[in-house]
Amino acid sequence: MSIKSISKQPTEARQASLIEAALALAAERSPADVTTAQLAAAIGVTQGAVFRHFESKEAIWLAVFDDASERLLASLQSAAAPHTTNGLHALEAVFGAHVAFVSEQPGLPRLVFQELQRPQETPLKAKVRQLMQAYRLLLVGLLKRGQAEGCIAPGIDPQAATVALMGAVQGLVMQALVSGDVAAMRAQAPRVFQIVRAGLMA
Repeated sequence: MSIKSISKQPTEARQASLIEAALALAAERSPADVTTAQLAAAIGVTQGAVFRHFESKEAIWLAVFDDASERLLASLQSAAAPHTTNGLHALEAVFGAHVAFVSEQPGLPRLVFQELQRPQETPLKAKVRQLMQAYRLLLVGLLKRGQAEGCIAPGIDPQAATVALMGAVQGLVMQALVSGDVAAMRAQAPRVFQIVRAGLMA
């Protein structure tokens, strides 16, 4: 796409381009190091044009997180939807969908982990908590459904199992970011879930 064609894009399209560019840049470096000049260069506009669509860099990251979290939740719900008679299979599908999403968008966990290290309260931290709560509700619902269906042990604590499931994904993500091998996360995910499955069925 030429710079001329980009310059004629409506506001929503330009904002979407900036969000996509920010997430791509965050996959390559710390989000704190991403500058508005780099964002502008990535989509072929001036730095001033960036601030005509977002009032600050923080506003850009908030928009990035809103967009990514909406897509992530939609992906998780879509993964669970076909498994209407087996909550355990639905959990496995959700687990795989989460790992797949993060492996395709490695800039998102970089943004989240960086933000959570800040001691002060921030709008982005509040949004992360909202996403985590929605995710927890999804997992708890599937765990309780699995227990009602008899495919998950009745003695399992759904809240504790949710912590274990989310922790397993976060562990895979952290190792992938440390090693720089994001593809390995997807390869390891099925084996990790086998361990989780054994615990849920015990």
